[in-house]
Amino acid sequence: MGMIAFLRGTVAESYPQRLILDVHGVGYEVIVPLSTFDKLNPLPGRELTLKTYLHVRENMQVLYGFATDAERDIFLLLIDRVSGIGPATAIAILGSLSVEQFKQAVVSGDVSGIARAKGVGIKTAERIVLELKDKVGLAATWEDAELALIALGFKQVESRKAIAAHLKENPDADADELIRAALRSMN
Repeated sequence: MGMIAFLRGTVAESYPQRLILDVHGVGYEVIVPLSTFDKLNPLPGRELTLKTYLHVRENMQVLYGFATDAERDIFLLLIDRVSGIGPATAIAILGSLSVEQFKQAVVSGDVSGIARAKGVGIKTAERIVLELKDKVGLAATWEDAELALIALGFKQVESRKAIAAHLKENPDADADELIRAALRSMN
């Protein structure tokens, strides 16, 4: 984690992927994904808090900002766990998919959905799915629900279909909710 965990200040300047945040008279330039920009609607003069990550390379330091911890978590997963993905690509992915859409795409192996982000080819999207499938919160939930349904005597294919259908409507469902919803739809 970078040294600066969050910034609270007033927007001095605002561009679609870049804000200047005035924090007690110091102007921090922060790179933000479009999703964060849209959520916060950072008009100059508006006060806001950004979750931040300071990316340090030998010749530069860049501050990245996010509206939520969940966005920052996905950003960090992408740059830490997936080879060949730097901050710019991670920002582009968060700009084209919400956290829920991203998790859903990873869990269901929707490579083309991820590849729609600017600068992400099919190969990179495949790597993301491969590297993050078991790291993304939904995956474990999904597998727990599936195993429970199989234990109850349902076929894997049916179970998976029922779970996927429910996750589309309710991306934040936990394993118990998924099991109950799947049972209702399969009975």
